[in-house]
Amino acid sequence: MTVIRSAKQMALVARRLRAQGKAIGVVPTMGALHEGHASLIRAAAVRNDVVIVTIFVNPLQFGPSEDFARYPRPFTRDLRVARAAGAAIIFSPDAHELYPEGFQTTIDVGALARRWEGQRRSGHFRGVATVVTLLFELTQPTHAYFGQKDYQQARVIQQLVRDLHLPLTVHVLPTVREPNGLAMSSRNAYLSAQERAQAAVLYQALTLARARIRAGERRAQPLLASMRRLIRRAPQTRIDYLAIVDAVTLEPVSRLRRRMAILLAVRVGPTRLIDNLLVDVS
Repeated sequence: MTVIRSAKQMALVARRLRAQGKAIGVVPTMGALHEGHASLIRAAAVRNDVVIVTIFVNPLQFGPSEDFARYPRPFTRDLRVARAAGAAIIFSPDAHELYPEGFQTTIDVGALARRWEGQRRSGHFRGVATVVTLLFELTQPTHAYFGQKDYQQARVIQQLVRDLHLPLTVHVLPTVREPNGLAMSSRNAYLSAQERAQAAVLYQALTLARARIRAGERRAQPLLASMRRLIRRAPQTRIDYLAIVDAVTLEPVSRLRRRMAILLAVRVGPTRLIDNLLVDVS
């Protein structure tokens, strides 16, 4: 497995691979790799000749009061996880490689980025869209892999690829969960044992709503109310938002039709966690 730090070298290697007719699968990450990331790398390895994992903690997607400085960066461990899952190349640039002095250009995705995470984390999706576009340009993927856990982010990237006519396919794969249902996330490392146990209520609330939908409930407000009551039973939780939205537009609905996404963001102690479920409504 090769580690590349230089943006110019990464672009040169990617162009050479594409000239050889190689299919390139890219898994963009911010490091602190876990089984969710490993599942994406393994999926990429099945379909592509070369798998590139990018590891870059992107300063553009963190707000001034967020956890950029303390975000976990266990690089040596990340290399082991990536290699075991099938990565051939790690692209891990410094910030000045992607954002050199005088950098000014950013990408605004539009309506998909304005609600939910976009509303609460000003500039977040501008930072995501900008860095992903740069990474795609430098790694030249034929396929890119993302987890459903960050569902709004995945939709933003799908829209970005569509709108800019980028020549690649975006794959969004199911969320990988811990035994208690908690979605795997690099930020789970912040949780104490007690907080981790209480965080299981997030998935319980999502599955409660799904069960009620399958039983015939089609009104959003009663579903959200039942989720809210369940989450509030865990004393260390604080709800940021709960929403039932159209799975494509991410706009909230009052009555469920077609494919819906149930979204939530909840603080467990000081740690902010997000999760979701997709539900098909006949």
